[in-house]
Amino acid sequence: MEKICVFPIPDCVTFPGNVFPLHVFEPRYRAMIQHCLESGMKVAIAHTRKTIHEARPNDNLVEALNSNQSTYQPYDVVGAGTCELLNTTDDGRLYLNVHIRDRYRLHAEVQRLPYLIYDADVFADEPDDDALISDNEVLKDKIIHRLAALARGRDVVHKDIADLLESPPWQSMSAADFSFRIFGLVRFDGDLLQELLETTSVHERLRFTLELLNEV
Repeated sequence: MEKICVFPIPDCVTFPGNVFPLHVFEPRYRAMIQHCLESGMKVAIAHTRKTIHEARPNDNLVEALNSNQSTYQPYDVVGAGTCELLNTTDDGRLYLNVHIRDRYRLHAEVQRLPYLIYDADVFADEPDDDALISDNEVLKDKIIHRLAALARGRDVVHKDIADLLESPPWQSMSAADFSFRIFGLVRFDGDLLQELLETTSVHERLRFTLELLNEV
């Protein structure tokens, strides 16, 4: 078991191999990030099951910087990683990147206030059989071609994504890594992404992703 801090954010699902940019202004989460930076403890960015406590509206940034916002119950399976501080503003806000390394399953709640800490362990894939491993490469290629087709002819940002997918590092990436990294480029509804995060077969994750893209 490993202790990790949990930052619940509705509709935010993070996958291994990706970087999640974070702007932190609430007092409790600024304290949490400082703890992670000082201790090396990982932080999980977690989609939420429900709202436990609604925040009162803030009229201005000063009020927001001195009050905690809504409280949420996180999902049990989360992406977590290490914090990289980019900037601290004069009023104490933090800008950082969270480098998502692994998936974790949350178990016992170790601390609730002022921020969540859970006992957690790595949530790994089940191995696909040889036939599915071969199919996974085919699915990966189909996803790349589908995304490239969607991106070509659109704005520069989309063209850059298409160029990235067709670059040697992405072409040579393993299907397992690709099945996570792709969600740094494309977004779906939070509940769909959570379902994908909890899928323990590379083959099923790729198959489901291709189905979603074919519906676009």
